[in-house]
Amino acid sequence: MEAKTKFKKKKKLGSYPYVSVVFSITLALFAIGVFGTLVIYSKELERTVRDNVKIQVYLKNQLTEEQVQKIKKQLTTQFFVSKSQAETAIQFVSKEAAAKQFIQETGEDFKKFLGENPLRNAYLVRVDPAYHDKASLGKIKKTVEKIDGVFQVYYVENVIESINDNITKIGLVLMGLVALLLLTVVLLINNTVRLALFSQRFIIRSMQLVGAKRWFIQRPFLFQAIWHGALAGMIACLLLYFLVSFATKRIADLALIQNTDRLFILGGSLLLLGMLVAVVSTYRSVSKYLRLSLDELF
Repeated sequence: MEAKTKFKKKKKLGSYPYVSVVFSITLALFAIGVFGTLVIYSKELERTVRDNVKIQVYLKNQLTEEQVQKIKKQLTTQFFVSKSQAETAIQFVSKEAAAKQFIQETGEDFKKFLGENPLRNAYLVRVDPAYHDKASLGKIKKTVEKIDGVFQVYYVENVIESINDNITKIGLVLMGLVALLLLTVVLLINNTVRLALFSQRFIIRSMQLVGAKRWFIQRPFLFQAIWHGALAGMIACLLLYFLVSFATKRIADLALIQNTDRLFILGGSLLLLGMLVAVVSTYRSVSKYLRLSLDELF
């Protein structure tokens, strides 16, 4: 009698081997989380690289301090100047500072054999990412060179084009991988839930035979699915947190491109995705068993 009672308790409506379901959902969500984290870091790295794209505005010699400041004011009002870092968007580099940096980097003091400093005072201007294409940069160069007191505008054209091409390619690859990963995850969770509910098919039929409504039968399964999805999401977020913390400790530079807000959004998305996929998969599986005939159940 005790064995039968235990068997009946195990076979009550809505109870099924959920450990494998939670494990599968956790594993799938963790994989998405890791990939999502890589996407976030790559986007932050892209933003950092783009924010540091600068043009070098070389000034004519013999300009007064007033003329130099006037050029700065004119540059500040230009449409292409980066707005994200307005305070450091325009930096003045004197020819003395440029010469000192050159000597430190190369170890060669060109002033000894030239007898003078041939370098020029310059402004380094951060360009807004919206104007990083070849045509816009060409227009910027012509516009700035028309400013009175400007000798020449220079930027590394090939490097900027390379940045644009690589970012486009990386973006397309990441989008393709995200789509493929999401499809794989949904199929994995769906199959896991369907196999877990296989043991409940006769109980579902028994409830139908005694006149239970569809929603009455589906409700305990759906509530369980919400709980399982939420639990898997929380575990996946916890694992992701430990992974990010470990990686940041090992690679200190990761902290420079870490976006905490986006990581929190990713964690919330994983939680919602876990519940959504679990509920949808459970609903489809239970609906399938409700439609099957007695012969098909076997």
